[in-house]
Amino acid sequence: MGGGAKPVLIAQLTDIHIGFEQNAGGEELNDLRLRITIERLLDQPNVPDMLMLTGDLTDRGDAASFARITGTLGACPFPVYPLVGNHDSREALLRAFPDCPNEDGFVHYAIEIAGLRILCLDTFEPGRHGGAFCARRAAWLAGQLSAHRHTPTLIFMHHPPVVSGIDWMDPRADEDWIVNFGEAIAGHSQIKAIHCGHLHRPLQTSFRGIALGVSPSVAPAVSLDLRPVDAAVPDGRALITTEPPGYALHRWHGGTLATHYETVGDWQTLARYGPQLQPMMRDMFAERE
Repeated sequence: MGGGAKPVLIAQLTDIHIGFEQNAGGEELNDLRLRITIERLLDQPNVPDMLMLTGDLTDRGDAASFARITGTLGACPFPVYPLVGNHDSREALLRAFPDCPNEDGFVHYAIEIAGLRILCLDTFEPGRHGGAFCARRAAWLAGQLSAHRHTPTLIFMHHPPVVSGIDWMDPRADEDWIVNFGEAIAGHSQIKAIHCGHLHRPLQTSFRGIALGVSPSVAPAVSLDLRPVDAAVPDGRALITTEPPGYALHRWHGGTLATHYETVGDWQTLARYGPQLQPMMRDMFAERE
């Protein structure tokens, strides 16, 4: 019934967008969504070893919004690792998170825990909505991977280097930054998964044969509409919806990664593990023997 090394649990929150409502009276919607997400993260039965914040922490990159985020995150009893998104500012992020590593002008760094390496990438370019990954960043990533070829590795980044089908949010598949990223990871079989944000929807796909997941956003969601978009014709389609916030919990154990996505909200418990369900539980465990 289990045993062995303790699993590593990595929580992921993305696309919080504090400061979207600059003149909000009372509590801003995105502040509320962040608060209830953190409350759920701290109340659920699986205590994370760390929390990854995969970009767009703020909507305008301002110091006041970063201060509101760090105030809410102060309740977390585990390390918090931020990444920069296209709505953020590197300088403001590093002032808000003074212990966050950075190198050569980029917010990219490595984390090591229980034989696992986590590489946090910087895909931000000021003034651009989509991703960026220049030759200097690609060289850093390739160097990190080459120096640890036999260590299982996860990559976290803000922008997904894939086409999801949500036309207005997608890059071109052959954009330079995606090519640079693909070349940097080529031949590195130690990469077990890539985890991203930016899309404001959960997504499971792959990139260069590597599993790639996008976590649901804390801020309101992007509508799931896979029809093409004409930039010259505003057709009245839904773009943003008030679907509940969500987060990801990545479980690394015994060389295997499992990712769970949870929606934050109120629900009823329909069954608890009491004596009446013990026979069923015993039968289920007996099938494993």
